[in-house]
Amino acid sequence: MSEITIEDQLAKGLKLGLGLSFAPHTGKTSAKLKTSYKRDFVNVGCDLDFDKAGPTIHGAAVLAYEGWLAGYQMAFNTAKSKMIQNNFALGFKNEDLKLLTSVNDGTEFSGSIYQTVNSNLEMAVQLAWTAGSNNTHFGIGAKYQMDKDASISAKVDNACLVGVGYTQTLRPGVKLTLSGLIDGKNMNAGGHKLGIGFELEA
Repeated sequence: MSEITIEDQLAKGLKLGLGLSFAPHTGKTSAKLKTSYKRDFVNVGCDLDFDKAGPTIHGAAVLAYEGWLAGYQMAFNTAKSKMIQNNFALGFKNEDLKLLTSVNDGTEFSGSIYQTVNSNLEMAVQLAWTAGSNNTHFGIGAKYQMDKDASISAKVDNACLVGVGYTQTLRPGVKLTLSGLIDGKNMNAGGHKLGIGFELEA
């Protein structure tokens, strides 16, 4: 695959790219034209995937203003004259609070709230719903910083899945995590999960 990119030549923040690829074993060739424009409060992009039947257009835009964020993503198949992706998101962020809502293809709705209660406690709530079905998901979680080296976390959702975790910094750059996931609806049936992990930083 080969790619040619031009950035900040025609205008500040504008990037243009052309990618070409060829698969010798199948003889299939593909091309993609990429464009993006980025400034302090806006980021817009449009890509064209070229195909024999017709190109697919991918577009995305993000706007920001005083802690507010709004984003849109779409994909349009020109060969079928059909919108194949249509997503929208709105969010707000400051030092202590993060809010996010999104709608995917007009059928999947989700929202989340993340709150820093104090220097030791963080909490989050998430809700998701799919139109035309009873598929609703709700979850709540919290993290408590016991001291500078240890923290505990817990989460539970409407399917009665309970997750717990403990993280300990053994020394600078080395962390040990113990975690578990319990199926509250089937306590005696098994299927519960336990995990252990090490995180190393160079």
